[in-house]
Amino acid sequence: MNLPWHLYLMAFLYIIAGINHFKNPGMYIRIIPPYFQNPKLLNSLSGAAEIILGILLTLPFSRVIAAWGIIALLIAVFPANWYMFQRSKKGFSLLNFILLVRLPLQVALILWAYLYTR
Repeated sequence: MNLPWHLYLMAFLYIIAGINHFKNPGMYIRIIPPYFQNPKLLNSLSGAAEIILGILLTLPFSRVIAAWGIIALLIAVFPANWYMFQRSKKGFSLLNFILLVRLPLQVALILWAYLYTR
């Protein structure tokens, strides 16, 4: 069975993002809100989840579960994206604009993953 190219693209993006959690952990640890304990562990767990879910997305028997897992992961990491935006809101800048646009982008990513839940 041939899978659509956009499914492979999604899987690839999550696998690369997950690997990046281990290559550049400081970038992710800094955006974890202080009310979450053990940011290093949370970074490792979210990176591992992205890698595993990306792989599982390409396997027909696990695609639906992986897609729901990606949706749950995107919801779980939303506080970090919100915290990053809140911390950077000092005047208008291109970075602030990108961080603001990233928030509704999470919804688009959830909808993309939802395509594979059936």
